Amino acid sequence: MKDFSKELNFKTSRSSGAGGQNVNKVETSVTVLWKVSKSEFFYEDQKDLIQDKLKNRINADGFLFLTVSESRTQLMNKNKAIEKILEIVDKALFIPKKRFATKPSKGQKQKRLDNKKKISEKKDNRKFKY
Repeated sequence: MKDFSKELNFKTSRSSGAGGQNVNKVETSVTVLWKVSKSEFFYEDQKDLIQDKLKNRINADGFLFLTVSESRTQLMNKNKAIEKILEIVDKALFIPKKRFATKPSKGQKQKRLDNKKKISEKKDNRKFKY
């Protein structure tokens, strides 16, 4: 996981929720902004992948943004925001391995057919015979 936290910009605002009178006075909610296209930590193809996978989080100006207001302190929210944005970008860069289709072996086919035959015989034995 690359640490590109030096490229992040922060904005604060008043958050809603727990905090009592503190909520009305102190700006504890933190919004982290990152200009994906201007990053020096990633190659162009990685930037394209990030922009493609996180397009619903990137605004018209090209900023990836995330707002955190879980804690009652600005510092804790800032640390949480950095942690979350690093995690989101790391997940966006993950490319899963391609799955290749395989055929069942002869033994697996035979086992399945034997099991079907056993179940069929069990059900056949339940029938009333004259």
